[in-house]
Amino acid sequence: MTQPTPRSSTLFEKLSPIAQWGFLIASSVLLAALFEMATLPAASLLGPMVAGILIGSNGGTIRAPRLPLLAAQTIVGCLVARAITGDIVLAFLKDWPLFLGVVMVMIATSGILGWTISRWGVLPGSTAVWGIAPGAASAMMVMAGAFGADARLVAFMQYTRVVFVAAIASVVARLWVGASGAATPDIAWFPDMHWQGFVGTLVVAGLGGALGIILRIPAGTLLVPMIGGALLESIGLVTITLPPWLLALSYALLGWSIGLGFTRDILVHASRALPQVLLAIFIMVGVSGALAFVLVRVAGIDPLTAYLATSPGGMDTVAIIGASSKVDLSFVMALQTVRFVIVLIAGPPLARFIARRLT
Repeated sequence: MTQPTPRSSTLFEKLSPIAQWGFLIASSVLLAALFEMATLPAASLLGPMVAGILIGSNGGTIRAPRLPLLAAQTIVGCLVARAITGDIVLAFLKDWPLFLGVVMVMIATSGILGWTISRWGVLPGSTAVWGIAPGAASAMMVMAGAFGADARLVAFMQYTRVVFVAAIASVVARLWVGASGAATPDIAWFPDMHWQGFVGTLVVAGLGGALGIILRIPAGTLLVPMIGGALLESIGLVTITLPPWLLALSYALLGWSIGLGFTRDILVHASRALPQVLLAIFIMVGVSGALAFVLVRVAGIDPLTAYLATSPGGMDTVAIIGASSKVDLSFVMALQTVRFVIVLIAGPPLARFIARRLT
């Protein structure tokens, strides 16, 4: 009887968790510095994300700790809240059919791509529908598991899309900013702070994140602080204050969460579907670019804002890239949030509909 071939150990498998964390932190700092020198937007996110992919796909066993990760999402929510103004509400009221149409086209595109991948037998059941859905990756994985999809493959598709979209969006933002001749300012990591505003921001983040968890709102640790912070700042109760060192730490945690999710088991399990998954991702990016062009021509939105608003990446990564670029962040996040909410509502019936058509 033939004995099974023992699995060969990988690069980081033999290292202790402490050694893995040491390598992760050191490589994250190095890559972030290199990306910063290349003036890539969101370098503090992309560096840790690439470092996490390197470790996660080579046998690393560490994962981003859950509570600090949730805290990082609340900080990004406050970051977006700082950019939200009343102008965006007026813009939506003026052109709401156009914006709703953009969202529906993206959802229809993801549904068609998911059905096609499933129909070809590349992925089982409704897995492809959840995997290509343009929503928050963590929320899509939770919902996919609840509706019988393969959570590992959904994770692979979601995080592959997030990585590619984040990289493409960063390059697009870099080229756009570079074309405008804007200089990259030096970062004062520990500036003089408005301490009352900083403490108030932490309270908004903490209470908002806790409320999002208690109420079990999908992506609530980002959305509740975002909405609450915007409302409180608009009436003058809070001045949102976010020092660069806190943002960089939050970005690193989010980058590690994405990168470390690319484990060897997930990559092996999904390797046969990789060409089709990549094709679907690039089609989604292409459709998003076409929709951005429509926003530019019809609504007069600047191209980079329109591209990030329609980008099919995660809300947190898009928020970080947008905050690092000269865009209307409130518009970007408004369209991203509307799309996310509609995906959450339409996702389950769409998955059931496609699953029935496949049987």
